[in-house]
Amino acid sequence: MKRSIKAPAKINLALDVLHKRDDGYHEVKMVMTQVDLADRIEIENREDGQIKVEMSEGFLPVDHRNLAHQAASLLKKRYEVKKGAHLYIHKHIPVAAGLAGGSSDAAAALKGLNEVWELGLSIEDLAAIGSEIGSDVAFCVHGGTALATGRGEVIETIESPPPSWVILAKPPIGVSTKEVYRRLEASEHTANGAQAERMVHAIQTQDYEAICENLYNVLETVTLPMYPEVKKIKDRMLDSGVDAALMSGSGPTVFGLIQKEARVNRVYNALRGFCEQVYAVRLISDKST
Repeated sequence: MKRSIKAPAKINLALDVLHKRDDGYHEVKMVMTQVDLADRIEIENREDGQIKVEMSEGFLPVDHRNLAHQAASLLKKRYEVKKGAHLYIHKHIPVAAGLAGGSSDAAAALKGLNEVWELGLSIEDLAAIGSEIGSDVAFCVHGGTALATGRGEVIETIESPPPSWVILAKPPIGVSTKEVYRRLEASEHTANGAQAERMVHAIQTQDYEAICENLYNVLETVTLPMYPEVKKIKDRMLDSGVDAALMSGSGPTVFGLIQKEARVNRVYNALRGFCEQVYAVRLISDKST
């Protein structure tokens, strides 16, 4: 049996960190949604019981460091599956970009293997397993748009935002998520999650202007001063005519929302002369045409 599964990227429309937990993770409250930039995973059975991962990008790990490999191994062990699997990952999502590419690959692996191995697990079952692999995997299993709490694994699915174009721009740098959170802890940041609640309300009322006004990511307060390239891209994006812009996750990717299609090419071209990895995509919305 073979399956081909899409693994869409995510962006954070709102991200707040409430406090550090006793288990070492951070309590977060965030609103995430998917865009139609996606990896694709081809999955098929192996009769020898082995898990093998191959990637279209040769510089990425294909062993236990790979989240899709971890997902397959955990699922196989948890349900005592005798068969193995071959996973070929066609990468399109930028790596280490704050877009949950690895987490989405892991989620796609779980969903695909659930079919290939005929396990009959529910989305909730798969999301629970995913949360053991990484904080964003549970959201990626559910997909769509959601309010995520806990360390990111408690998912409440909400309505999709109104249709919009999304410009993604990633500078050629890496961001240390661990260092960003460490510096946030050392700051005087306090939060109650109200920013995320405002975003949920804006989405539920389908108020595009309110969505733009309430984009929020507390990690910008750390990442932008640490990595001036990220701030330059955000400023360039705003100057180029997006309706609103925000860094996704801990960075370094910045996204801009544009509702009028006529402006998309202008913004895209302005950023392409400034940054190599630029994408013009759309929100995954049940209202998209």
